[in-house]
Amino acid sequence: MRSGRVTAGLAALALVLTGCGGGEATATEDGAGPAGTVTVFAAASLTDVFTDLGQRLEEDHDGLTVQFNFAGSSALATQLTQGAPADVFASANGTQMSVVTDAGLADGDPAVFTANVLQIAVPAGNPAGVTGLADFTREELALAVCAPEVPCGAAGEDVFAAAGVTPRPDTQEEDVRAALTKVELGEVDAALVYATDVVAAGDAVEGISVPEAEDAVNDYPLCTLAAAPNPGAARAFVDLVLSDEGRQALEDAGFRAP
Repeated sequence: MRSGRVTAGLAALALVLTGCGGGEATATEDGAGPAGTVTVFAAASLTDVFTDLGQRLEEDHDGLTVQFNFAGSSALATQLTQGAPADVFASANGTQMSVVTDAGLADGDPAVFTANVLQIAVPAGNPAGVTGLADFTREELALAVCAPEVPCGAAGEDVFAAAGVTPRPDTQEEDVRAALTKVELGEVDAALVYATDVVAAGDAVEGISVPEAEDAVNDYPLCTLAAAPNPGAARAFVDLVLSDEGRQALEDAGFRAP
């Protein structure tokens, strides 16, 4: 069985979802637990840790496949409100979760399961000598930020405002992993990303802490969808994320308690 398979962008389909919540498990014939396919829409910054948790869930439940759609939270929320079928939604901030709940897709309150904070990512060795947010005004540097409509971009605007800096980015990326990739490839001298993305990149990048980022911490909520094609498996995935095992995996990936 393939584990934690990732779909880069599931197209919005005609089936309209009507709620957020749990349900009875889709079980194997012997009642062993959830089976079939569970589709998780999740913020791009969750790519590594959720893929790992999906693999663990598959290993615990023979016959279950966890499929992911990782993207910017705003894009995911739009897909859901336009009718894309999914079982779970995990957003990188409350604003994009509210898009889903305000559209009548929520059944109860989503659970905040983790939090994240921004850092400056630079290529290994920091060849441009970046030291802080003020460097985002240097016209000679190639700089990346997230687009303002996605959570990392919205938080970035708050961080720059708190620092009294007007950035001069060369690119605004549709999700945080796209910004990180430009750093990893050496296409930019610096990008404002999440601390967890710096951890995920390993030796390819270095992280520079931003004191002002502590005033713009993003809480991450998630929920199951009431019209989920596989509600029982959706609940199993959410339960794993909220468990001690899930919280430890998030901490190991650089996330923090909400």
